[in-house]
Amino acid sequence: MEGRGPGTAGDVMARQYIADVMAGMGLEPAAADGGWEQPFDIVSIDATVPETWTFRSGSGASVEFAFWDEFIAHSGVQSEQATIKDAEVVFVGYGIQAPEYDWDDYGDADLTGKVLVMLNNDPDWDPDLFEGDRRLYYGRWTYKYESAAAQGAAGAIIIHTTPSAGYPFQVVQTSWTGPQFELPAEGEPRAQINAWLTEDASRRLFDLAGVDYDETLESARSADFRPVPLGLSTSLALTNTVTSERTANVLGALPGSDPELANEWIVFTAHHDHLGVSPDESLEDRIYNGALDNAAGVAQVLAIASKLASQSPGPSRSMLFALVGAEEQGLLGSEYYAAHPTVPPGKMAANINYDGGNQWGRTRDVTYIGYGKSSLDAVVETAAAEQGRTVLPDQFPANGYFYRSDQLNFARMGVPAIYLDNGTDFIDRPPDWGREVLQAWTENIYHQVSDEYQPMNEEGEGWNFDGMVDDVELGLACARAISENPELPSWNPGDEFEAARLAALAAVE
Repeated sequence: MEGRGPGTAGDVMARQYIADVMAGMGLEPAAADGGWEQPFDIVSIDATVPETWTFRSGSGASVEFAFWDEFIAHSGVQSEQATIKDAEVVFVGYGIQAPEYDWDDYGDADLTGKVLVMLNNDPDWDPDLFEGDRRLYYGRWTYKYESAAAQGAAGAIIIHTTPSAGYPFQVVQTSWTGPQFELPAEGEPRAQINAWLTEDASRRLFDLAGVDYDETLESARSADFRPVPLGLSTSLALTNTVTSERTANVLGALPGSDPELANEWIVFTAHHDHLGVSPDESLEDRIYNGALDNAAGVAQVLAIASKLASQSPGPSRSMLFALVGAEEQGLLGSEYYAAHPTVPPGKMAANINYDGGNQWGRTRDVTYIGYGKSSLDAVVETAAAEQGRTVLPDQFPANGYFYRSDQLNFARMGVPAIYLDNGTDFIDRPPDWGREVLQAWTENIYHQVSDEYQPMNEEGEGWNFDGMVDDVELGLACARAISENPELPSWNPGDEFEAARLAALAAVE
């Protein structure tokens, strides 16, 4: 489907395929207009970026960075020009304002019109501060850019390191070039330009400023940190091709069998989009197939839908299967659904999300992204135990996976969420094999054209679906357990999403 880029012909075909499969299962169309699709507009911004970006000191010295190899920049505004003109450059630590942790990297500094350089991730060295090594939304690039815009900044630059991002700079290169998609602007604050800078380039930037890179970054590891003017200025202009596209979430429903519980819903999600076609014409294969990310997730949700639709009696609570669009562009499909839900959030029992899949075989464990946050822990533990599997929290907590897939937008509505991910203890494999293969996949295949389906050959090389089948059966068991329990799931007391849940429940009383 040509990489299923939002708004493309391949996107349209993929959505039609999903709707046809849902119809063949006997699901009901669940969009507000009675159809299968919940359409929404997205704005495509294709920026032409200069080959170099220059920063100057007050003495007239300068440093120049090369596009692609050292920096990636994209427009923060939905207009034909995005411009930074002779703007002062300021280092703002992590760029976080978190009153609950008594943390404010901005203080009372006036940062209007300036370019803010900031660290990726959030403070992770103290388990009592920002939940230690588990990344929160404060550590996400989306928060960083939103935070800078709220300060009135002209631009924001995130210093990229592989440990702080959870992926190599190659992912930034492929994810942030070519057309970028957003929901239409609604008057929210926006910086002109958002960017990434490699660590080596960042060191050269600090050298130009006469500021010790390591010492300055170390100073950011304190709640007493205040912005550091670097004594530099910079200009950058992007020329944008701005167009409006239209994509859609595909929604199918299975009504519940219990008259009292049928008005409460379990929502399964997976995103059907990917990155489309690479703008790099030198590549022999330019299509981002997104086989694991996330055709595999869609396949798993459709398999669950098929099984539930064939059972009699069906589940007590109703099931919504939401195959959402434009996830790769910032969770846009689920964000739109959250703003225009077809079911009141207070009537959503839980969200179960699949983003990716296990192509390597069966495991003795399963990773539950969001483990420790809600009463759904017991549901997953019980279901996994019946499979003889153990439940582990996020195996790469610093990567912040809970905030990087569609369950985030349901959690923000207050809906307790499960994101089932690969285990790492693979049967008939050495102890460290699982972590190594997952890390290698992230480094070499994630968001690259090499994310392709490889059928199993006679030598045993290729995709092994056994583990994916286990994960489908686990999701089925979780859905059944949630469906038959008269009590609605809840966030743990004090969780960041508890207040939203209580408000959602109060709204439907």
